[in-house]
Amino acid sequence: MSVAFTKEDSAETASETLLPDRPISPHPNLVTEAGLKALQLQLQQAQDAYEAAQAIEDVNERRRQGALPLRDVRYFASRVRTAQVVPAPASAETVAFGSTVTFRRDDGRVQTYRIVGEDEADPKADMISFVSPIARLLMGKAVGDVVGTAGQEIEIVAIA
Repeated sequence: MSVAFTKEDSAETASETLLPDRPISPHPNLVTEAGLKALQLQLQQAQDAYEAAQAIEDVNERRRQGALPLRDVRYFASRVRTAQVVPAPASAETVAFGSTVTFRRDDGRVQTYRIVGEDEADPKADMISFVSPIARLLMGKAVGDVVGTAGQEIEIVAIA
C-alpha cells in the first residue's frame, strides 16, 4: 500500500468523523413537558447508538459509525440542559405557548396548530414553533381577533 493512499484514507476518515455541531437556536429553549421528555428520549437514543458504535472492532468503522450519534449526543445534551419547561396555559382566553389555536384564513381555510418549542415543531403534526412568524402573530391574541400576514388576514376562531 502506498503512503499516498494511506494519507488519503486518513483524510477521508477524519472528514467523516469530525462532523460539525448541529446549529443551536439563539432563542430561549422553551419546551412543553412532552417536549422535554422527547428531548430526553432522543438523547438516550443517541447515547445508545454511540455506545453500539464503540463496540465495532475496526477503528475506522467505529469512528464512522460513531460520528453522527456523537454529534447528536452533544446537541441533545445541550438542549436538555438548557430546556425551560413552560407549563400548559392556565387559560384559553389568549393564545400562549402550549395553546392549540384554530384560525380561519381569507380563502376560507381553517387551520389548527399547537404552539410548541423549536425542537417539538412539526407542521405535519399540527405543531408550530413559538418563534415561527404565524405563532408570533397569534401570541397574546383572543378569539375573534384578526391579524394580518403575507397580504391576508386570519381570524382566531378557537383557543384550547
